[in-house]
This record gives sequence, structure tokens and C-alpha cells, in this order.
Amino acid sequence: FAYCDISTGDFFIEEPKRIEILDELKRINPHEILISENNEYDFLGDFVITPVPDINFHYTYASEKLKNHFEVETLRGFGIQELHLGIGAAGALMAYLNATQKRKLKHIKQIIVDNLNDRLILDNATVRNLELIRRFDSSTDGTLFEVLNDTVTPMGARILRMNFLKPSYRIESIQETLSAVFELYGDDAKRKTLRNKLKSISDIERLMGRIATERANARDLIQLANSLAFLPQIKSEMNGLQSTVLTNINQNINVFNDEVALIENAIVDNPPLTVKEGAIIKDGFNEELDGIRVIVSRGKDWIANLELTERKRTGIASLKVKYNSVFGYYIEVTKANLKHVPDDYMRKQTLTNCERFITPELKEYESTILGSEEKVKSLEYDIFVTIRTDILRRIQDIQKTAKAIGFLDMLLCFSFISKQNRYSKPIIDESDVLHILEGRHPVVEQMLERGTFIPNNSHLDSYNNQILIITGPNMSGKSTYLRQVGLITIMAQMGCFVPAEKVQMGIVDRVFTRIGASDDLSRGVSTFLAEMIETANILNNATKKSLVILDEVGRGTSTFDGLSIAWSVCEFLHNNAQVHPKTLFATHYHELTELEDILPGVKNYNVSVKRWEDRIIFLRKVVRGGADESYGVDVAKLAGLPEEVIARAKEILIELEQEEKKDLIRRRKKSSAKGNSIVVQQLPLFTPPEQKIFEKINTLDISKLTPIDALNLLNEWKKMLS
Repeated sequence: FAYCDISTGDFFIEEPKRIEILDELKRINPHEILISENNEYDFLGDFVITPVPDINFHYTYASEKLKNHFEVETLRGFGIQELHLGIGAAGALMAYLNATQKRKLKHIKQIIVDNLNDRLILDNATVRNLELIRRFDSSTDGTLFEVLNDTVTPMGARILRMNFLKPSYRIESIQETLSAVFELYGDDAKRKTLRNKLKSISDIERLMGRIATERANARDLIQLANSLAFLPQIKSEMNGLQSTVLTNINQNINVFNDEVALIENAIVDNPPLTVKEGAIIKDGFNEELDGIRVIVSRGKDWIANLELTERKRTGIASLKVKYNSVFGYYIEVTKANLKHVPDDYMRKQTLTNCERFITPELKEYESTILGSEEKVKSLEYDIFVTIRTDILRRIQDIQKTAKAIGFLDMLLCFSFISKQNRYSKPIIDESDVLHILEGRHPVVEQMLERGTFIPNNSHLDSYNNQILIITGPNMSGKSTYLRQVGLITIMAQMGCFVPAEKVQMGIVDRVFTRIGASDDLSRGVSTFLAEMIETANILNNATKKSLVILDEVGRGTSTFDGLSIAWSVCEFLHNNAQVHPKTLFATHYHELTELEDILPGVKNYNVSVKRWEDRIIFLRKVVRGGADESYGVDVAKLAGLPEEVIARAKEILIELEQEEKKDLIRRRKKSSAKGNSIVVQQLPLFTPPEQKIFEKINTLDISKLTPIDALNLLNEWKKMLS
């Protein structure tokens, strides 16, 4: 598909997989979607849909539309010649824009290929679950974007938001960005000076969009000139910066002294909003305009003196010369003085208390003044359009400069926030390691007193630490820890410093999250089904370079169903050589901690809790090993449940634990009576015979198995189970 921001002229084309389309649309968040009238679009949900003729998407029609707009013979220069579906979408979009805007969109100067292979993929579930841009209640407070967004220009804020949703997957690009941030991080004076100068820059991109679409007024030109006037100072301040990215930015910032001088010499300092009513061009800029203004001025001077002259000539002290848009200029005389009106006065209008007159000389001056005023307005507008056209000749240079200013603003923002919040520069490489030393949650720590957030370490790799099983009671901080690892990973690939003492990580291609659950009843999707859909997406699309964050998978169904699913998901992520992603798996199923003894890549961790007298203390520290108990009743007490409910819950808990022990003893006695050794610790999903059978099946070479061998094995396993 293709998408365009008409206010800035950004025009993108991409060809995602069908399963990725909805995530891409939610990332872009368009106001309107065009789709072929022959296509189904129910899957697009609540977006505003506009069906257009199918012919608009045909390759031949679409490519001609694009070539006509960009005035080229071929689309090869844009690197999109092989993207036939994308060209179809781009051509249909361009045709629609031309039809609705009814003018040539001169600020759309290029097509940018948005390649999913160049970026860290964040699906809609991950953007939502990690609260990157918005919280679950749609507010922006308490999001990562709110914490990191200290940009000072509109272009910088837009580029930052785009970087949030499209972090880089190219190591070289990330490292160059980090080097630029590091250079600005170390030079407080230069960072402060540059940020102060950028504060004077308006939204150049959108100003140029208004100019290109002929919607700009004189105030827009003044804003543009004021912004462009600061560029030489910014370039001068950037001289001496060494990093590749900052050097390139400085080269991409052009200087527009002629355009600034043109606007400053032509446009008055405080022009009106309208451009067709005059009063926008300075005296002395255009000789013809000055001459007409002199005529208007002299005529108005004559009319201003006319009132005094006529009072003396007629002896009518209350005589007035007035003007309105209906009757033009006229002489007004009260009823009591009509007897003094001279013969050359011609009656124009009779009112209750007065009458209005004109004279031949007044009519002549009126014609001269009004005609000249119309000429002034027309000429001023023509001059304004000429200036606007002159500015448009450098639109590509100005747009390029605006992008460079926005990128510089984002880098300055990263360095400022990193310094302020004590972030460190991450190390990004090709390894399969994700190592975080003393990591902190970038959002949560801002809500606490400085230095009170409890940091935690994380170590994931593809071998002995591929899956970390995280246990601990509710409210202990499991979800905060999971999100913290995800956010640090994303920040690092954005090119930002991270809230940790040290981070070393291999490049990540996708971040998947399954955190929390919510019914989508309007679409007939239950909590558990929504959970399973997200989990299926992870299992089907994760790779060895992915980071998977799972929180309480299986909790939306019965205990045994949920445990079975959670267990099998862990096994799949561990054993499937094509998937095998680095995984954080928080769970309340303590039985999953047994996986550490079975799968070499699984390690147990828990968020530590201490019991003190009759209450528990959350230490917020992630340590090795599984949790010793759930502390559910204690958490319920903290939530404010009545004392009698808590007391009764403790009684029932003791009874259930005793019943579980009795059941274990009964099973052990039964096992002893049959002559079997007592199993000290049983696996939660498989009894020892079942486990042995499972292991044999797992290692069985079916290709060498005869039918007789298969029957013998089945008979042997049947005896083991009985």
C-alpha cells in the first residue's frame, strides 16, 4: 500500500504481508483509507473507508498518474519499479489527492520506500502493551513517548514519534546515531545553545505544504522567513562536530538568505490573515504599487478636507462626509439644515432624520479612489503570488533542511534526556546476547523520587539463558520488569541511551508481547481467545533474533488447560530450532519452574518477597530460583478485603495444602505397595512412566521402524502405563 501526509508532502510506499497490514495501518493511524470497490474491507474495523474504482489500482493507470505528477519518464529513479502492488496503491492515492485537492501538489517531490526489513518490527499488540505512545485509556501521560519527548520543534516531535514506531534494524545506522547522541551528550554548552536556537524554528514542513497548496497567507511567509533566518547560526554552531550523522545533518541544512531577504523586504511586519484585501506589501517594494497608493492617498486627503470645505461653503456646521460599502462616499445633512443645501448637491438617499447627497466632483474622486484601491489589492495579491512561487522553486532544499532540523532536534532531545535521567550508551552488535546491568523502567522511575527505583539485571542468550521463567506474587513487580526489558531494547535500537548501568545486546528483529488480557466483545473476541490469537502470532512469526515477552499465558481458562498451554508454549519456543527466541515468561503456574530441570535453556527467576510479622514486603529484586509461595492471600489483604474474608481464606488455604499433602502421601503409599520406589519429586504434567515414554518417542527414528516393531513398542508402553 501507499500513504501520504498531505500537510508535509511525505509519500511512502510499502508491500507488507497481508497479516501485517492491520498493524501497519494502526501505526500510521490514517484519517481515511482508500480501497478498491471490489475488495472486502470488514477486517479494517473502525477506519474511515472510501471505496474507489478498481481501475485506479491497475498498474498501467497508476504508474502513468505517478509519472505525470513527478514529471518523469520512468519510476526507476524512485527504486519502486518492482513493487507493482505498491505502485497500484500509490497511483490510486495520487489520483484521489489530485481530484479532491483540485490543484497540483507541488510539495510531494518523492516516493519513499518503507522497507520492513530495515526496522525493528513492533506489532500493534506490542505498541499497546508497552504503552509506547498511548496508555490503555488513550491518554499520553505515563507513556515512553511522554518521557522521551523533549523536542523543541514540530519536525523533531514527528521524527521522534516515527522512530518510536519504526526503530532501526540496521546496526551501522544505530551505532552512528548513538555516536551522535554521545557527542552531544558530552558537550553541555553546545547542546544548550543548539536547543535554544531550534526553539525559534516553526513548522517549516507544514508551512511549505501550505505554500505548495496555495493556502499560505502572508503571516505564513513571515513565519517561514523568521525560521530560515536562524539556519546560518545553527550551521555555524554545528561546525566542529565530528560524528558522521551530525556532519551529514549540517551538510543537509541549506541557507536561504535570498528568500529571507525577499520576504523581509516585501511583506509588512504584521500582515492581515487575508491575502486579497491588501495591506500586506511594504511601501518601496514595487514602483507601480507605490504610484497607485499615492493616487489613493491623495484622493483620501481631498475627501478628508471636503467636509471642512463644504461646512464653510454651506454654513451647515453639522455636515459630514461618510462612506459605506453600499453607497460609497456621500455628504450627510440633517433635516433641519436641508434649506441650506446648495443646488449642485444630488440627492442619493433619504432617511428619517437626514438626507444623503453627492456632488459631481465627489463622485469623480470616489471612482478614482475605489478603482485605485481595487488595483492596489489586485496588484498586492499578484506580488504575493509571485513571492510564493519564488519560494516554491527551492521547496526540495527547504524540505530537506526541515528533515535535517527535525533529526537534529531528536538527537539533541536524546542527549538532553539521557543526561538528565542518567542513561548510558548501549552496545549493539551481532551477538545473540541481551545483557542488562542495573536496568530501570524509564517511565516508572519518573513517577518515583530520584534514586528510589530498584534496578534489576537481565541476561538472555540462545543457549543456557534462552527462556527466563519469572515467578512471584501479584504486585511484586513482574510486569514492570518485563516491560522494562522490552522498553530498553526498543530505546537502544532507536539510537537513544538507556536507563541502565550497562547494556550489551545483539540486534533484535521483532519484539513480541503478550501482556494482560481484555475482552473485545464488540468483535466477538473473548479474553482467552484474544490471548490465544496474540500467542499464536508470536509462535508463528518469532525468529532467533526476536525478543518475546509473555505475561501469564493461559490464565484466561481453567487451571489445567492454562498450565498445559503455558508448558507447551515454553517447550515450543525452546525446542523449535527455527524459532528459539530470547524469552521472558512471567507466570503464576509454579509448576513451570520444573522446566529448568528438563530444558537446558530455561532458567528460573523470581521477584523476591520477605515476610515480616503478619505482612509481606515487596523487595522488587529479581533473583535466581522459583518463588517459594504465591502470597495470594497476603496480596488480597493489601487490596483491602475484609478481615473475616482474609481469615477464612487462610483457613481454606491450610486445608487445601493439607489435602494436597495427604494426596501425595496416598500416591506414594500406593506406589510403594506395588514395589516401586517412592518418587521424591514428580513432574507436574508427566508421571515417571509417561516421561520415559515421552523421551523414547522424542528420540525414536520412525524411518527405521517396521510395523511389527511399532506394535511391540505400543504393547511395551501399554504395560508401563498399567
